[in-house]
Amino acid sequence: MAISRRSFIQGTAVSALGLAAGVTPKFTLAADSKDAIKVASILDLSGGLDIYGKPMSNAINLAADEINAAGGLLGRPLQVINYDAQSNMQLYAQYAQQAALRDKVAVVHGGITSASREVIRPVLDRFRSLYFYPAQYEGGVCDRNYFSSGSTPAQTVEKLVPYAMKKWGKKVYVLAADYNYGQIVSSWVKKSVRDNGGEVMTVEFFPLDVTDFGAAISKIQSAKPDMVWSALVGGAHISFYRQWHAAGMSNKIPIASTVFGGGNEHIILSPEESNGILVAANYMQEIPSAENRAFVDKFHARYGDMTISDLAMGAYQGMLIWAEGVRKAGDIDRMKVIEALESGITLTSPSGQLSVDPTTHHCSLDVHIAEVENHQMKILETFTHQAPVDTAMVCDLKKNPRDTKQYQIEL
Repeated sequence: MAISRRSFIQGTAVSALGLAAGVTPKFTLAADSKDAIKVASILDLSGGLDIYGKPMSNAINLAADEINAAGGLLGRPLQVINYDAQSNMQLYAQYAQQAALRDKVAVVHGGITSASREVIRPVLDRFRSLYFYPAQYEGGVCDRNYFSSGSTPAQTVEKLVPYAMKKWGKKVYVLAADYNYGQIVSSWVKKSVRDNGGEVMTVEFFPLDVTDFGAAISKIQSAKPDMVWSALVGGAHISFYRQWHAAGMSNKIPIASTVFGGGNEHIILSPEESNGILVAANYMQEIPSAENRAFVDKFHARYGDMTISDLAMGAYQGMLIWAEGVRKAGDIDRMKVIEALESGITLTSPSGQLSVDPTTHHCSLDVHIAEVENHQMKILETFTHQAPVDTAMVCDLKKNPRDTKQYQIEL
């Protein structure tokens, strides 16, 4: 069944632009040249989701600096315009239009939540500006103007659920953020648990600003599941893990998650509050490859001892993919770059080898399962080159190049 919010979102975006009129954008220039290729980064550098946005912005700027140090693209430097959307959907809409019309950027990298993506995407479709979405998400977006450089549930949830069930048991209690991502990912968790002979006892949803999880913890204590699945996100939801530990639950019922660590929760929390949590993601700073060690050294030399998240890697490799498309096209023209990427792009990033699927514009990529141990991710198993089979169930841009929808995949 198609979730087609295009008309609604376009109307909302136009209204938001009017409401946000007169707001001065916060941005900095990474390079300043008349010949520069302009790249927009639209992320939350302040607001409730800045724990995700700041590392992602850093990664985009680092990628641009590396490209510039190697001679730029097509003999021209990159100029990154960093917009601070401040966790505000109105600003996401305003800056997407500003990037396309005023700044005339070659590409936009941005959005963290599904809501921000679905504000940006129709604006950039309308003004024909290429869009890269860097975050892991619920899957199902089918849009020729759009490329995803993060993972989807078929690549992470469907690896972690059977691993955790084999380790801990078949009764699962799900906690999720109450928005598009949390709702759809919870459906994937239920499917995977069912497919592996288990039972989802309850699914509870929480708005992003909720900080009191006392009632939920009491319910979990009464239900006595074998494990808790957490799809909680954002700074407010970190409170759950602290309250969970304070209630004496850390060593009683284990936790699995495909989003934990995206905001460096395992660094913010104490080892007592986070040790033992199982995580699945495309990237972890602890990946032992030579490419990753070199990347981590460069990142830390520039930004200090900041732990690099899966979301930051999504932003970094989105820049690498776009740059490779430009090189292959020999041009920054939107359609020429799209066609170049659709002809087949494979590259090695710090997360491992990845390739662009021409049919869905999503990536086949590596997925790692790890256990949190003393502020580190102890990698337990790696699944190489996992395809975006969930989105491929509903999206075929070769057959339907005019498609611009997000589909909810029937499970």
